[in-house]
Amino acid sequence: MGSALVAVVVTSGVLTACGSDSNRGGAPTAAVSAGPASTVDCGGKNALTAEGSTAQQNAVALFNQVWGQLCPGKRLSYNATGSGAGREQFIAGNVDFAGADSPLVADQIGPAAARCKGNPAWDLPLVFGPVALVYNLTGVSTLVVSGDALAKIFSGAITMWNDPMLAALNRGVALPDTKITPIYRVDSSGTTDNVQKYLTVAAPESWTRGVGTEFQGGVGEGAQRSAGVILAVQATPGAIGYVEKGFADQAGVPYAQIDTGNGGVALTNDTARKAIAAAEFVASGNDLVLDLNSMYGTHEPGAYPLVLATYEIVCSKGYDQDTAAAIKSFLSVAADNGQTGLLSAGYVPLPDKVKGRLVTAINALQ
Repeated sequence: MGSALVAVVVTSGVLTACGSDSNRGGAPTAAVSAGPASTVDCGGKNALTAEGSTAQQNAVALFNQVWGQLCPGKRLSYNATGSGAGREQFIAGNVDFAGADSPLVADQIGPAAARCKGNPAWDLPLVFGPVALVYNLTGVSTLVVSGDALAKIFSGAITMWNDPMLAALNRGVALPDTKITPIYRVDSSGTTDNVQKYLTVAAPESWTRGVGTEFQGGVGEGAQRSAGVILAVQATPGAIGYVEKGFADQAGVPYAQIDTGNGGVALTNDTARKAIAAAEFVASGNDLVLDLNSMYGTHEPGAYPLVLATYEIVCSKGYDQDTAAAIKSFLSVAADNGQTGLLSAGYVPLPDKVKGRLVTAINALQ
């Protein structure tokens, strides 16, 4: 293996949804009802391996728990190293599938197909993860930003918290005369990619740095993985960073509202779900890449636009029979019974229009 695997294995009826990127530690527990075992095909090998997104690791832990409940003896070892590393390890054949907050990019499609013995790899969206803009400002319990203000913060055009643009968005709030320190993911991150895609759509004149899994803003301080962003923000007065909502909730750090033109919208399950309704598929077929631009650019009142879709990247066919059967079993459980409990872990369950296409694609895996 190219890197050590950290097992996300649950052997009891209670999930430990951890806030660290090692899937260890004293995080909250959440009971999950798995449903009747008779509805699940438990074929294939008992042990699967996967690597990638830190944003989805707590969702994977939930899915893994339910899979183990419904199919005793089944387990997934998931290494949360970041989306870029996950895609690389999948292409290299070192893991059975990858978790990624961004789908395969153009120059990875061919190598992924080669890894799949000449068959295309599919990007399968399994869960939606709202991205929280976590910050450290003593005495500021409610903070509002806009896409334009955020673009200027992460590109260095706004450097102080009492900047007139921020003051206008936060009328009645005494913003301090404090330097802003943007905190970004220094590792290859699908969360970074989604944040930069959001800025490109929401503030095209202010964010001209481009997109990708590497941060392009050129300012601030870098941190490794989601847990590192949380720690850096907590340790740095005036800091602002981006992490999946579940990590922010577990750490108890505040996060900003986003104003898309109708006042600040707080990040909640309902406001994220309202934005997700605007997402569409890029194409027909079973490679289920989503076009999130309409969501990122929404001006719908009460919609929080900064939400990522997190994918499992799998071979459409080309696995040995035992591996294919186990992957289908795991993904089927995750897409159905596993969606229970996601809200309490900071995620948004699959909308019906996504779930229907996803189940069809899972059933088509060979």
